[in-house]
Amino acid sequence: MGFGDVVGPMVSLAKESFDLTNFSATLLPFSGFLMFGLLSIPMGVYQDKKGKKKVLLIGLVIAFIGLLLPILSGMYGPIIQFSGHELQSKFYIILASILLLGAGATVLQVSGNPIMRDVSAPGRYSSNLSLGQSIKAIGSSLGFLLPPFALMAGMDWTLLFPIYAVLILITIGFTKPLNIVEIKHKNETAASFRSCILLLKNKYVFMMVLTIFVYVGAEVSMSSGIPILLKEAFGIEGFSLWLSWGLFFLPILIGRFSGAAILTKIKPIKFLITTVIISIIGILLLLVGNPFIAYIGIVLVGLGFANIFPLVFSITVDHLPERANELSGLMVTAIVGGAFIPPIMGLVADSTSVLLGFLVPLACLVYILFSTLINAKKLKNQV
Repeated sequence: MGFGDVVGPMVSLAKESFDLTNFSATLLPFSGFLMFGLLSIPMGVYQDKKGKKKVLLIGLVIAFIGLLLPILSGMYGPIIQFSGHELQSKFYIILASILLLGAGATVLQVSGNPIMRDVSAPGRYSSNLSLGQSIKAIGSSLGFLLPPFALMAGMDWTLLFPIYAVLILITIGFTKPLNIVEIKHKNETAASFRSCILLLKNKYVFMMVLTIFVYVGAEVSMSSGIPILLKEAFGIEGFSLWLSWGLFFLPILIGRFSGAAILTKIKPIKFLITTVIISIIGILLLLVGNPFIAYIGIVLVGLGFANIFPLVFSITVDHLPERANELSGLMVTAIVGGAFIPPIMGLVADSTSVLLGFLVPLACLVYILFSTLINAKKLKNQV
């Protein structure tokens, strides 16, 4: 799943390689995350009929095909210098690649998140999903760590594509023989597109789905905006991606591993409220504009962001376990927020400044806190 997150750091890489504006660069996450909006509910319905493991393998194959496109077009690691029409055509290939990578990540999210519940002991779903998301963060981290390494080795950031392709082939080999017993509930009914949409009439479900929408938009905005902020506002050249990873994704990685342990001790809803407040404080510190204070703020945002997605997902599914496939389709559809919110941040940054663009993810976090507090009473007895 983490390979889909490469679109975050790829925004700054593509911006430089293809000489794009902030808004044009955000078309990359738009193309990838658009698939979440189009495919999630249909795949949730298909999964209800065919099973989660089959859908999991389909997602891996789609992502693999997406990674082959730039490799077959010559973008696989050597330093690339394009111009004119060739530059434009290669950018379109990258867009198509991200589109398929996003489609693969969509399918993996639809199947992978609820399948964790099937293999979890009672009361351990939130903890295990946070642990799984921490492994996902390792895959996400490669998008930050590999491009600077490739540059030092005389290669290009497109080295990501063959490395990701090989890792997906290995994953397919490990996943195919797995024996997974999928849990069925007594009052579980067959999922359909109509039943998914009707589920949104439930105020609780609607608010939690919207929470996923704005959270993913905020996370993609942060991961794509931080490298640009470090370079354009703070003058950090060359290693901005590594610094971005150290300040943002490393805390996410640490936070998720820690969250898996913390969630064995406290209720998910209390932990969710705490992490959202930490994230808000972090962005407020970033907006001060002082580099040192901004670094502290970015670290806090990473720590806060670490467990928001798995917490919201697991809390919602645990509340209505008999509707797990439909909820998975709806909440993974909401990941389309990663397509719509970063361009808004790009427009704000282009019209004001890169720093003020971070007001957009701040507004997203304020909504998440509001939504969580509203639903807290309904979830107070949930483990």
